[in-house]
Amino acid sequence: MMAMLSKSWLSKLWLCGLWRGGTAAIEPAALRDARVLAAIHGASFHRGWGEGEFETMLTERNTLVHRLRMGRKVIGFAVSRMAADEAEILSIAVAGSHRGRGLSRDLLLTHLGHLAGRGVRTVFLEVEENNQPARRLYQWAGFGIVGRRERYYQQPGGEQLNALLMRRDLS
Repeated sequence: MMAMLSKSWLSKLWLCGLWRGGTAAIEPAALRDARVLAAIHGASFHRGWGEGEFETMLTERNTLVHRLRMGRKVIGFAVSRMAADEAEILSIAVAGSHRGRGLSRDLLLTHLGHLAGRGVRTVFLEVEENNQPARRLYQWAGFGIVGRRERYYQQPGGEQLNALLMRRDLS
């Protein structure tokens, strides 16, 4: 009887996970993901990348793209370009409806692990100086500020914002 209750309880728990969208999975992105990755990027940044740009990145040998999936739905991504033993995180985004749950931390750490597995020893990125959530994420993950680019990001109204250059060693 106890085994049946446990099995029944586990089945209900599994169904509840499906009802909420399932569990998060981080995996390599595929060419078929280009459209949804472009939509997430466009909703997350002023100048979103188009589907064609993602298709190009997904076919380049020196680019690593991971998707964050909840159940069957892609809800985020991380993309980096590699050269020798260095990489630059070009973009990382999670759909607005799924932010604030720690998913970007898991995505970033998994992505960094795969970069390290490909021989990358140093990772760089740029982040808008006033983007406090992103800065907290990167600092939490061990990135340090190594430079600043004045008026790097152009806003819709013409305002120009500074970028911080950040670095993390993986070795």
